[in-house]
Amino acid sequence: MDVFGGAPRVLAYPRPILVKIGSDVVLKCQISGDPQPDVVWERKNEPVIPGGRYILAQDGKVYTLSIVGVILEDAGQYICRAKNCIGETYAAATLKVEEESPEVQPTRPPHTDEQEVQVIPPEQNLQDVKQARQPQPEREDSLSHGNKPHFLIKPLSLRVDRGEDAAFSCKLWGKPLPQVVWEKDGKHLKEIYESSHFRVDQQDGGWFQLKIFRTRAPDAGVYTCRAANEHGDTVAGAVLLVEAVPESRADAHRYDAYLNVAKAKKFTITEGKHAKFRCYVTGKPKPEIVWKKDGEPVEPGRRHLLFEDREGYYTLKVLYCKQQDTGLYICAASNALGNTLSAVNLIVKGPMVRFKRGLQDVEVRERDVAVLECEVPEESMPIAWYLEDLRLHPSSKYGMDQKGTRRRLTIRDVGIDDDGVYLCEMPDGGKSIAELAVKGTIVKKLPRRLEVLEGENAAFCVEVEEEEMEVFWFKDGLQLRETHQTIIKSFGKTHILVFVNSSYQDSGTITFIAGRSKTSSKLRVKAIKHCPPICPVGVQIRTDSPNSAILSWSPSPNLQSSSKSVYVLERQEAGSQDWQRCLTIETGTSAEILGDGVPCEGDYRFRVCCMNKYGRSGHVEFPGAVHLVPGPKIKTPMKNTVVTEGEDAVFSIELSTSMVGTWFLNSTQLQQGEHFDLSQSQNLHALRIRSIPRVYNGAEITFIATGVRDSATLHVQGTERLSWILPNKRVEAGSPIVLYCEVSHPVSAVRWFKDGRELLQEDGLNIQSDGNMRRIVIQSSEYSHSGVYTCQSNDDVITFNVDVKGPPVSFKDIPEDERHKITTELDPVVLHCELSQPDVDTRWLKDGLEVLPGDNITIQAEGTMHRLILRSAELADAGTYTCQAGDHTMSYTVYIKVTIVDPKDDVRLDHYVSEKIVLSCELSRTNGEATWFKDGLKVQESQNVRLSTEGPYRRLSIPCASVWDTGEYMCDTGGDSVIFHALSAQKSNINLNKPQT
Repeated sequence: MDVFGGAPRVLAYPRPILVKIGSDVVLKCQISGDPQPDVVWERKNEPVIPGGRYILAQDGKVYTLSIVGVILEDAGQYICRAKNCIGETYAAATLKVEEESPEVQPTRPPHTDEQEVQVIPPEQNLQDVKQARQPQPEREDSLSHGNKPHFLIKPLSLRVDRGEDAAFSCKLWGKPLPQVVWEKDGKHLKEIYESSHFRVDQQDGGWFQLKIFRTRAPDAGVYTCRAANEHGDTVAGAVLLVEAVPESRADAHRYDAYLNVAKAKKFTITEGKHAKFRCYVTGKPKPEIVWKKDGEPVEPGRRHLLFEDREGYYTLKVLYCKQQDTGLYICAASNALGNTLSAVNLIVKGPMVRFKRGLQDVEVRERDVAVLECEVPEESMPIAWYLEDLRLHPSSKYGMDQKGTRRRLTIRDVGIDDDGVYLCEMPDGGKSIAELAVKGTIVKKLPRRLEVLEGENAAFCVEVEEEEMEVFWFKDGLQLRETHQTIIKSFGKTHILVFVNSSYQDSGTITFIAGRSKTSSKLRVKAIKHCPPICPVGVQIRTDSPNSAILSWSPSPNLQSSSKSVYVLERQEAGSQDWQRCLTIETGTSAEILGDGVPCEGDYRFRVCCMNKYGRSGHVEFPGAVHLVPGPKIKTPMKNTVVTEGEDAVFSIELSTSMVGTWFLNSTQLQQGEHFDLSQSQNLHALRIRSIPRVYNGAEITFIATGVRDSATLHVQGTERLSWILPNKRVEAGSPIVLYCEVSHPVSAVRWFKDGRELLQEDGLNIQSDGNMRRIVIQSSEYSHSGVYTCQSNDDVITFNVDVKGPPVSFKDIPEDERHKITTELDPVVLHCELSQPDVDTRWLKDGLEVLPGDNITIQAEGTMHRLILRSAELADAGTYTCQAGDHTMSYTVYIKVTIVDPKDDVRLDHYVSEKIVLSCELSRTNGEATWFKDGLKVQESQNVRLSTEGPYRRLSIPCASVWDTGEYMCDTGGDSVIFHALSAQKSNINLNKPQT
């Protein structure tokens, strides 16, 4: 059966593409349908017309749009739309166009490729390099608008022989010139190297260099240059490979002979399990680690992993141990200043029940067939096949046969990713292990999976059988290009990909392709686990001064400094169970608590905790209690006062107790007199200033008493006042707008503003003055005239809110038959509506519930066009969909076509799922009992079958009917019954026969 027949279906979606100006680009989309669909390309809701720079072509099911000589205006979204008599579909692709990088063009000398320019270190022919790479003056001027650092020339990846020096150079731009920090594998160089092993230089013109002297194996890795100034930061990375040089290791590790093997620890493991050895070594310069088994170096491979973990341990992991892995394992560490070692004896035990004949290692070429075979103890014994930790099942790829006690696994069309460790496992856990080596273009494949933390470097390395091969890197099907933070480098047969400073978005499937061979890896970037802080320690309390206490503590020795932490102090009054926060300390580890800070007299206990953005630590209580007495409080504070010139101003403050206070005006103490009236009535203090002059405008009035201080501001207005009418205006587009205010004097001047910008007389805008009236008139309003208008006279301001309503929103008509969508499971569904205006908020509803974007649902809005896309339709997607804009709606019905084939007589039933069945019967009494049956079986309520009672009515509802709901339904009361027949139909109709009594 042609599963792609019927309505158009997208087989391969076009990919987002990033190109430079002037390049040629090809957008591809693979679409199938029966009959063959008509395909058009659209941009901005307009068809792309072939001709000129646009070329449309078709090759079988592949439709292409080619654009010759891309310009900036070509950027945007392109739609490949396909339609036939059954349905339609579409796919979208985004084209991004970038200008020529300003740092590349001026730095490239004639007839020299970019990499050759970047290899030249700044100390060689420095003057020539500066002249060749110096940006042109006009380019430098254009860059002056952006102060954030960026790389003009990034560091290049290197491969050196062991013992040679390695130098990384880069050129940066930024104002001010950025500060640079070099790191290796996420660590500062000073943490892992002694100062004599490396040198960091800075030279004129923004050049920075890192030089590693006398490289060793541990120096290999990812080096990053981080640049930052006050406007931002940036990072670029490069890879260093250190090639081993044949040399005698007798001198370096002759101390192996002095190892006392008899005292080495023993470690026993069952065959098929993993063995993990870790040793922790520190030293500067960073030590070189060599793992040995029985005196021979252990090389990394399918079953041997060698790495340094995040805790600083040097780790050897032996996967799926075989009995021949038994032996003495040694971790030998050495640097220029010394050496050390540690050893352990590994013993691998065989299973309780042994295989008659175990698996044997196999080596095949790509696209050949590989066969693994073993014999189990008994003919009836079942087994399971594994590729490492992946359970295998019979398929077109894997054939699994058994004959007698023999068990055989056949792997067809072998690829590089089939290279690995295979296991045959018996029910008791006994395993037989073999390695499948796949020989082909790719000699060293990617790991099956790689996990890194956010901010770490994710590095991939492969080797191919020949040099100068054309290779490609992909992530989730999109080809990768080199950037400052994505390193793609080839060293002969070795090819490297590194994501510098990886983020969660880098997670996905990484694929390397060389010729017809490919290898893949799953990359997972995990968020850094953040923990709340740890409790403070060493809490102490001192009560040397009366009515106060000094609390002190120390931070936990294990407190992490990666995030900002604060200390929170809380108090508890004797006899209460509640703790109240009283103080937060951002810096320091002590605080003084005064009686003035407590609400009432009493004995108080205190506790402290540490808090950061990830949580809080536990609380630590201070020993003992402190007796505290509160001081005076402000019950009613002072308020800012606004008066007119010549009027009196009154300020007041109420305290919690009766006490003497002093008033100040701009730091000048006030006394009772002709202009100032000071009074006190128990706890209430008042100040009256008579006949306020304009010069007092903005004066600060302050009241001070023992332990109490409060202030307020005096605002004095002029005698010119504005009066206003209708501060809010709502008009239809095209109607006039008239705003006016009234001043107290005919000669008073006013200024008009809109959204903070002063308005001036211009066409369509008149500013008028008529006696005390000031007006602004807009003859014909537009939507852009909406905003906040202000009339200002001296310090007096009147504000008007103007809202210009545009024409009402409406839907462009869509024929009724086009609003019924019939599709098959797994096919896409596209619903679209077009509004009369752009930029209108819409909602999509399904059966009355709002539809939100998800893994299978895409909601798009482009100008007036709004779309809802179901990428792969399911039965549950059938129903009524509504596009809602304001008070207007447009509805669509989606039918999902289900196909059932009867294996006996090849009867094919087509049914369109979407109809709602409602069966209803009326009883003679509202409290009567009724039971529903289908085909003689009692109907139970479920997610798709609902039973309801409303007065004398008893109803059975099926919201989304399917072919399986066909049958005879009966509503039975014990003494009477009603029968309904639900029949499947060829189209979207469900026939309900009239009830039979």
